[in-house]
Amino acid sequence: MGAVRGAEFVLTRGEDVWVFDDAGSRYLDATASLWCVNVGHGRREIADAVHAQMTALASYQTFGDVTNEPARELTDRLAALAPVPGAKVFLGSGGGDGIDTAAKLAREYWARTGSPERTVLISREHGYHGTHGFGTALAGMPANRLAGPFVPDVVQVPHDDAAALDAEITRLGADRVAAFVVEPVIGAGGVLPPPEGYVQAVAQVCARHGVLLVVDAVICGFGRLGSWFGIERYGVVPDLVVFAKGVTSGYVPLGGVVVHERVAEPFWADGAAPFRHGATYGGHPTACAAALANIEILQREDLLARALVLEGELAAALGTLADHPLVTEVRGGTGVLGALELDPSVAPAVVSRAARERGVLIRPMTSALGFSPPLTATTEHLDLLVDKVRGALDSISR
Repeated sequence: MGAVRGAEFVLTRGEDVWVFDDAGSRYLDATASLWCVNVGHGRREIADAVHAQMTALASYQTFGDVTNEPARELTDRLAALAPVPGAKVFLGSGGGDGIDTAAKLAREYWARTGSPERTVLISREHGYHGTHGFGTALAGMPANRLAGPFVPDVVQVPHDDAAALDAEITRLGADRVAAFVVEPVIGAGGVLPPPEGYVQAVAQVCARHGVLLVVDAVICGFGRLGSWFGIERYGVVPDLVVFAKGVTSGYVPLGGVVVHERVAEPFWADGAAPFRHGATYGGHPTACAAALANIEILQREDLLARALVLEGELAAALGTLADHPLVTEVRGGTGVLGALELDPSVAPAVVSRAARERGVLIRPMTSALGFSPPLTATTEHLDLLVDKVRGALDSISR
């Protein structure tokens, strides 16, 4: 915080893949803000939907039997799109509180079905699940594990080894494990696609042990992996799916959890006690209106199909930087996500700053540079991106 005092980078507007600072300079937004502006900046349709809703019913809570039309329409739409049978949708205000919701739902599900001892949550090394209470405990990134002690009964396993998950569940005892949390592609931890067959294998491990499979699709959803929730790519059926970011393309904060009918039943059945959890802004009518407009754009412009083409174009573009002496690995090809692993002698933040000076915004991570442009990006935008990143790398390697 103190490091940027008096040197803030102030953005004033956005247009498709571009953002502009307070001096009028233009930048290619190669990270879609934080992995989320999937339809690009400055969409009038979303602004109009938000304006119309705010002049009708801007805000109201959804506790008890209270709801609103945009929330009802959105939950119906998401349930129909979700790769989960009989889906129910619990709305919140972002990905972090979605993870908290999913964790509490998983534990409470077992308590209500006669196994209250099933409290352990398993996550992966390098994983990122927000910075709320459960998300911080689930974090597989050491730098994010701050302000402990953490929520108890949370353990990590290697990010790429289904056998390690199986062994850990066996060690703990399956009758103690509530859920396993997995990102379809690890995002903030370095853009790490899963090994071939990994997601299917961990789903089988969870099914064999009766452990709930929780998919964190906050980054990977709404087109980022070419499907609505990212997990469809792997052909598995999760028990809970956490979503946020791309559901509104980041225009208004919104998130939630899609819940499999089996997990929802103890909460949804006639006479069931309510799930005593919620947020002031859960089901926020203005946020839901933004989401509905965003989903309409994704469908009308066929951006999910476009993403499946763009993922290859992005991987190919980043691949042209593999020969640079400061680049040790290029990752990509699974969704509109990519990364350049850097030589340990180079700080990613330094390269990111050099790229910004050349008119491109990229994401510095622990040891890599991250890329996640809007789904509206073209090959011309990608050519510009790699040209400017190469220039940034060259300026440091001299």
